[in-house]
Amino acid sequence: KSEDSLTGKYLRGEKKIEIPEKRRKVDNHTAKIKIKGAEEHNLKNINVDIPLRRLVCLTGVSGSGKSTLMHKILYRTVANRINYHGHAPEDKKKRVGKHKQILNTEYIDKIIKIDQNPIGRSPRSNPATYTGTWTYIRDLYASTPEAKIRGYKTGRFSFNRPGGRCDHCEGRGTLEIEMHFLPSVEIVCDVCKGKRFNQETLQIHYKKKTIADVLDMTIEEAEEFFRDIPYIYDKLKVLNQVGLDYLTLGQSAKTLSGGEAQRTKLSKELAKKSTTKTLFLLDEPTTGLHYEDVKKLLKVLQDLVSKGNTVMVIEHNLDVIKCADWIIDLGPEGGDKGGEVVCVGTPEEVARKTSMSYTGKYLKRVLK
Repeated sequence: KSEDSLTGKYLRGEKKIEIPEKRRKVDNHTAKIKIKGAEEHNLKNINVDIPLRRLVCLTGVSGSGKSTLMHKILYRTVANRINYHGHAPEDKKKRVGKHKQILNTEYIDKIIKIDQNPIGRSPRSNPATYTGTWTYIRDLYASTPEAKIRGYKTGRFSFNRPGGRCDHCEGRGTLEIEMHFLPSVEIVCDVCKGKRFNQETLQIHYKKKTIADVLDMTIEEAEEFFRDIPYIYDKLKVLNQVGLDYLTLGQSAKTLSGGEAQRTKLSKELAKKSTTKTLFLLDEPTTGLHYEDVKKLLKVLQDLVSKGNTVMVIEHNLDVIKCADWIIDLGPEGGDKGGEVVCVGTPEEVARKTSMSYTGKYLKRVLK
């Protein structure tokens, strides 16, 4: 209906995610993690090879065994080997899914599972605190001439400890009112008006902005504001790259969707300089994302692989699946009728197997 609508352009076929011009080849010389004899839940004693330094999609109908293979077998086994050298303490130990062996894990030095669980349960948790950006921002305000004259240290600019925060709401910016027989209601603090800090703290400025003003900035605005401070700018730039430019720095973690939480976690890992030889596991990262957000996310994932990492995603989104280097399709159905490897290969190879694979059947349409 609208010429300016990205959704409209996408539906009309005017906008689409382009297939990579050249896929990363997978052959007999490609290093692979080999899972042998996976039998947990409905998996039927299957062998799966995961090519390293590639974008790998784990596909199949719901209930075909994707999460069991990725989380209960691959993640738990490899994390135990890498983090605890095969001997996890009792309080950290999780039951590993039934399988015979996993080979070639020495090719990776880290495994990271990025799920859609919240980044924090406290209303004070937000993208700035989770990514570590907030520590640097507090240091910056504590180093201003006015703060030094008053003797304010970094702790003065924390909303987690007394001193600089609003004592009435304890740095939350809101008050929770318990309603009998109904969910609790949050209202803006009537003392600090949602600013989280007391008046003395709000008298300190950096570039004419208080620390409360910074919390109210969107990530896009904050990236420009802190352009001259590399250790803050670099973290904000990554948050922007994963498509979270519209969130405010102080947005409560409780209000983030699963997809937003997942991308916040991804940005934290991306901001680390030594991210190579890592196996990233993502479970349906495009859930709830708009076409433009999917495009941004795909670029980030491809960049991770280009640096020497391996990215494995459970995915139903055909725009993501068609851009993968390698597909592992489980099925053919869900539950007792699933748990088998239906086919493996490049998207083009899987698309030629329409008689046996639902993924191939629908992939064929988008690859035309």
